[in-house]
Parts: sequence; structure tokens; C-alpha cells
Amino acid sequence: MLLQLYALVVLSWDALCLVIQVYFAFLEACWHLICPPRQRSVKNEIVLIVGASRGVGRELALQLGALGACVVCCDIDNAGNRKTSLDICQNGGRAVPYHVDVTNRDLVFKVAEKVKRDVGFVSMIIHCCGMPSPNSLVTQPPPDIRATMDRSVMSHFWILQAFLPQMQEQRQGHIVALSSVAGLTGIKDQVPLSVSQFAVKGLTESLRQELRTSQRHSKIQVTLVHIYPFLVSPERSRDIRLRIPSYFGTLDPREAARQIIVGVRQGYAEMSVPGYLLFMGNLLRLLPREVSVRLRELLDTGVDFG
Repeated sequence: MLLQLYALVVLSWDALCLVIQVYFAFLEACWHLICPPRQRSVKNEIVLIVGASRGVGRELALQLGALGACVVCCDIDNAGNRKTSLDICQNGGRAVPYHVDVTNRDLVFKVAEKVKRDVGFVSMIIHCCGMPSPNSLVTQPPPDIRATMDRSVMSHFWILQAFLPQMQEQRQGHIVALSSVAGLTGIKDQVPLSVSQFAVKGLTESLRQELRTSQRHSKIQVTLVHIYPFLVSPERSRDIRLRIPSYFGTLDPREAARQIIVGVRQGYAEMSVPGYLLFMGNLLRLLPREVSVRLRELLDTGVDFG
């Protein structure tokens, strides 16, 4: 009897503590809507950007270089990657280009050793490697499906295995993964793409929990950025189909990169570009399935991640 009473008291106390913590967490979230968190400085940080040769990755590299970060540009497109690095240096920043195929684990580890030796400790990783244009699952060639998974999922593992141990040794770091709307809801004719983006979301959430429960590594941050398809690089504009273009339209990669950097510097765990669409995406998951289907048909958006 006494043991049952003791267990009830402990459970009641834990429940009370939980209610108080939830209450203050909601207060903090509401306060951040009014007064966003302060942006931390990235000056003198070494930031590795995967996919720096074009699009959002290039704009992220240019803007972070302008903010004083030393940018490590990584891409399979050697010419475009070198141009990004050169542009940063010509604008007074610091950048070093590395040619790497992130789907090849051995090459990733070799480049990681070069970066550690030549540049130093990488304190931030931004993975924004693009994906091939998707097709229907039954018509998409198997090599294309494999390429999508290798570039969009497996490359995250190789990058993390190569650079995360040093972050754990230093007990600091920031990992940023770019995903798309396909990571929040399934998209027709884009099954491999959606699978890969859901995998990225699962990877970041699992990694965040793993780091959170380890006190030695709790200062390593993980940020997931959902880039919604209304923003594209010019070369992807052929993949856009918008039923209401006057409302959704497209967002310039330069502005998208600016919003991403602001969110990363503010330390958000999950964000979207544009910002309000993450809330809309989560809200749709609470609605009856038929309502979500009707809303999809209303918007009738056919897109690719640029």
C-alpha cells in the first residue's frame, strides 16, 4: 500500500513538473513570435557547404562569406564550385574549394582529412545537395532511383561520419540539412524524391535526440530547413506548375539563402522557406484526409526541388 502511495506521489509530481515545463515552453514559443531570438555571429567560423556550385547552395556560400565565415565549398561540379569560391575571395571573404562526389564514402573521408589539415575544425555543415528531376515510380529508371537515394540520403551519412566526430570532440557544432516539401507530405510522380526527403527528416530528428541525450554533445545543434518548391533556381523553372501563380509565385535563391541564414543563426531546430508554410504543412496533417486531398487539388502544384 505504501509503495503504491509513493508511486502515485512520484507520478503526480512528475506530471506537475511536465505541465509547468510545457506551459513555459509555450510562453517561450509565443515570445519568439513577437521577438525572434538573437542572431549569433558566424565570423571566423569554418562552414562547409555541400552543393555550393549553384542555386541556393551558391547563395548561402556567398552570403556567409560576406558575414565573415570561412567557407569550404564542396561540389561535384568543379568549375562552378571554383567560381563560387573565387567570387567569395574577390569580395573580400575567405573560401576554399574541394571537388568531391558526396555519394562516394571513401572520397568524402579523403576530402574531410584534407579540410581538417588545410583549413581546420569545421564548426558548421550545410548540406543542400540537389536531386535529379523526378518521374513516376514505374517509369523512373532504377539508376535514377539509386542516384536520388545516394545523393539525397546516403551522402548525409558519409558527411556526418566524416565530420561529426570532430564536433563531438570539440563539444560544439551546427548541422544544417536542407529538405523540401516532399519531406512533409507525399507528392505524386515523385515517390523516390519523397522517400528521400522523409528520410532526411527522420535522420535529423533522430540525430537531434541522440545528441540531446548525450550531455557531452548537447551543444551540437541540428537544423532542418524545408525549402518549399515555390522557390527555384532558374534552371529548374521548367519543372514548375502553379495553379495560382499570383499567390504562390517563386522566390529568388538569394532571398531564400538570406532567410535560411537568419534561421540558422537564430538556432531554430526546424524552419521553412517561406516561414509560414511549415505551420501550414503541419496543420494539414491534423485535418481529415479528405480535406487535405481537396486542398491539394485546389492548389494543384507540380514542382521539383531546386
